[in-house]
Amino acid sequence: MAAGEALLSPGLTARLIARFLRSPRMPVTAGPECLSDREREVLALVARGLNNTEIAEALGLSPLTAKTHVSRIMGKLAAHGRA
Repeated sequence: MAAGEALLSPGLTARLIARFLRSPRMPVTAGPECLSDREREVLALVARGLNNTEIAEALGLSPLTAKTHVSRIMGKLAAHGRA
């Protein structure tokens, strides 16, 4: 550990990077067309900067349902975060 961070040896790091570069990548071809109408509504609210609670209120959903929609959207679009 270095300053609270895990440290990998340079050899291991090089092997991990080489393996990653050799691995096949799935093309990201999914776009908004793969989303349901409701998911597109939720995505528009996410794009406006609303959080899950605000999305739930705007669409008459429970916060958990809004969160589920956001999670599914991110999965379908291979997004790693709201930004």
